[in-house]
Amino acid sequence: MATGLLPLCLGEATKFSSMLLGADKTYQATLKLGHLSTTGDREGTICEIPEYTVPPLHHCQHVLSQFIGTINQIPPMYSALKYQGVPLYTYAREGKVIDRPTRQIQIYQIDIESLIDNELSVTVHCSSGTYIRTLAEDIGKALGCGGAYLTQLRRTRIDCFDITQAQTIEMFKNIDTQTPDHYLLPVDCLLQKFPSIILDDEAVTHITQGRVVSNQLKNLLPVNTTIRLYNRQQQFIGLGTVTENQNIITKRLMAANANLY
Repeated sequence: MATGLLPLCLGEATKFSSMLLGADKTYQATLKLGHLSTTGDREGTICEIPEYTVPPLHHCQHVLSQFIGTINQIPPMYSALKYQGVPLYTYAREGKVIDRPTRQIQIYQIDIESLIDNELSVTVHCSSGTYIRTLAEDIGKALGCGGAYLTQLRRTRIDCFDITQAQTIEMFKNIDTQTPDHYLLPVDCLLQKFPSIILDDEAVTHITQGRVVSNQLKNLLPVNTTIRLYNRQQQFIGLGTVTENQNIITKRLMAANANLY
């Protein structure tokens, strides 16, 4: 039911994988209106709402526009969030319901792709922490259908990574094991939102020894700004942080002679 983009970090890239934890995401979702599911998707127990009516397309567009912006959302019971150290889905499988505090999330954009009978297909650009299953149910209620559940969910974008860049598992099974780097992206593609600086040879030596180096950028940067560090050969060596005196200190570095992919 759920498909789409999954970034995998290998080797030195795992040092910087946390940069994706709070990244925005984009999904393609299909909602079945007028029905509810115990899990919020087609894998749960389904019940139909009696005597519901699917509104016309223009009304759906108007209602969905009201979800754009900062909204509150209650995480679903079938989720990996923990209560007293136990995942909520464990309680849900036992038939228990735990009170969950609302969370603020951001919906940046919702576009309707189609409305066929009682199935509404949408594209959602949202913040990290958004539960599309819960959003689907809330949309179904707002449309006057009593609820909705997901029949399909496909993640198409995470931060700067788009599904058009992705490779399939089947493809990796057939590649030459001696040349896998051809299919991998460089480590610093995870970090493009940060400004960059090229250090001279002496500064590279100092930074790799944990010493402070001067900020060689022309523009002053706010304190605690994270910055990408490169040597004169344009090789990524790691991340630094700007100090109050506009110097740079080490934040996280690549291992010496590390594979850059």
